[in-house]
Amino acid sequence: SDKTGTLTEGKMTMVHMWAGGVSYDVGGKGFDPTVGKVKRAGTGADASQDPAVRSALLSAVLCCNTTISKVTDPETGDEKWEQKGNSSEAPIVVAARKVGFDESTSTEFRRVLEVPFSSSRKMMLTLSDVSGRTHLCKDGMPLNEGVSLLAVCKGAPNFILDFCTEQITEDGSTQPLSDRDKASVLDIVDEYSSQALRVLAIAVRTFEAMPFDAADEDLSTDQKFEACRSKLKLVGLVASIDPDRDGV
Repeated sequence: SDKTGTLTEGKMTMVHMWAGGVSYDVGGKGFDPTVGKVKRAGTGADASQDPAVRSALLSAVLCCNTTISKVTDPETGDEKWEQKGNSSEAPIVVAARKVGFDESTSTEFRRVLEVPFSSSRKMMLTLSDVSGRTHLCKDGMPLNEGVSLLAVCKGAPNFILDFCTEQITEDGSTQPLSDRDKASVLDIVDEYSSQALRVLAIAVRTFEAMPFDAADEDLSTDQKFEACRSKLKLVGLVASIDPDRDGV
């Protein structure tokens, strides 16, 4: 039997996320950002203003190239939401919309560098301009004075955790990430994976200036990548699944 797009929707959807040591549930199905909310697991409390949630989802969006938009079917006249880009990034963009980050949000942060995902790196990295900001966003994590650039890594949790030395807390502040903490995070990854969820880790690092010589044309992409990806701060995990079609 075929599966993708026949038994399933063919629309990767975020159903869980973890940020600041707290687990969250994400409602809705497909690419419609108007359906479903981000809520605290267990209590069901609205989490759209939680600093860890907002910091994790905005950081993740800054490391995406995918967009979602409402289109009209020319034959039926029905409106539906579609994604353009990578199917694994679409759930991030949709979830970010659910907490208030629309398509104009990422344009507020000029992208300075992009290192695309590769099978060897196991992650994608972007470097964005955050100069003049005291916080990443409203109710987001604070940025130290003098910070002008934000590096974001998005990819395989076990690879990203190797480069993390800090983690964001529930209120958006920062604390060290110990080996015991890393083991606990990997336990959460295993729990999500056992539910057939695709899990991505999001980590960041701030810089006051470019961590490499931008004028040096001999620098390879990998060298730029290595200059940005050390001493990362873990901001969260996102877990998505291609949901069953209605009636299946």
